[in-house]
Amino acid sequence: MTGFFLLAFLSLSGQNVRTEEMAGEEVFLLESKVLNGDTIPHILLREVKVVPDWKFRSKRERKTYNRFVRNIKIALPYARVAANQLNSINAELAGIEGEKERKEFLKEAEKELFNQFEKPLRKLTFSQGRMLIKLIDRETGDTSYDLIKTYKGGFSAFFWQSVARMFGSNLKDEYDGEREDKMIEHIIILIDNGML
Repeated sequence: MTGFFLLAFLSLSGQNVRTEEMAGEEVFLLESKVLNGDTIPHILLREVKVVPDWKFRSKRERKTYNRFVRNIKIALPYARVAANQLNSINAELAGIEGEKERKEFLKEAEKELFNQFEKPLRKLTFSQGRMLIKLIDRETGDTSYDLIKTYKGGFSAFFWQSVARMFGSNLKDEYDGEREDKMIEHIIILIDNGML
């Protein structure tokens, strides 16, 4: 029984657990609170999302689900890197005063991103590219079209939207995890919880 409590205390890394030596043995002490004269251990637990299994209505839906799993596992890391890069670019842009310096910084940032991601992104299939467009909206809160328009201008956004439309994609696609993209959201939660 003491082994269980030892494991429970060890799993509380990052919380107010300290060790002391008592009677030659290492003892784990947990922060506690006193409420109405009672001493209560105070433990912060990580949030755990309970995700029910997806109920498939047909074999076709199961195939779609499996295809989404494959595409999300490939596209989601790129969308998350894009969101992180966007945040760092915005943070640096906030400290740059002149318009000329801002344009030079954006040009250099674009060049770095292009060098870093051109080859892997070219390997994406069309369906993975469409998934990436949706996931970028999920991770950044802005559509790909809006991001291009903000950083490169309206003409560039129009041009790239035209190119995307020729390949059956739409840079203005928005992510809707509550309705249209509910299956995608389900898969992302499973991936984030290490269940897929």
